[in-house]
Amino acid sequence: MIKSDYFYNSQKNKTMKKNLLFLLVFMSSLIGFAQNGPKIVFKAEDNTIDYGKVYKDSDSGLRVFEFTNTGNAPLIITNVQSTCGCTVPSKPKEPIMPGKSDKIEVKYNMATGPIRKSITVESNAVNYENGAVHLKIKGEVLEREEVNLLQKKKVGPVQ
Repeated sequence: MIKSDYFYNSQKNKTMKKNLLFLLVFMSSLIGFAQNGPKIVFKAEDNTIDYGKVYKDSDSGLRVFEFTNTGNAPLIITNVQSTCGCTVPSKPKEPIMPGKSDKIEVKYNMATGPIRKSITVESNAVNYENGAVHLKIKGEVLEREEVNLLQKKKVGPVQ
């Protein structure tokens, strides 16, 4: 009976060692998959800027998407493009160091009507697939009704 207890305990120790080894390998692989590198985080909720209802003659159409590099490596914005020529984005020219902030300016041409445009930011950020972030602008551009003081007002029939 003593020999069988010894065999049982040695088998149990081997199984525990295998489980411990598996756990160590698993944990070290998780650490290896942790995202190291630049990370871009925009301040705008849902990466969207809402112009609201604005008048064409009183708004320049310029808005700013502010962001921070929350990673541990320099962030490089390689390209910023819009879905149409009516929206012109600009990008930072220099890398953004970890912990630093910068901005992407977007100028909409203020064409009358609804605003629903997308801007794609391409970078080396590891927290977005392929480093591509999709920004949006929305709102509505209104045009003021011109008032001509010299024009006669139309009056309905008097009753």
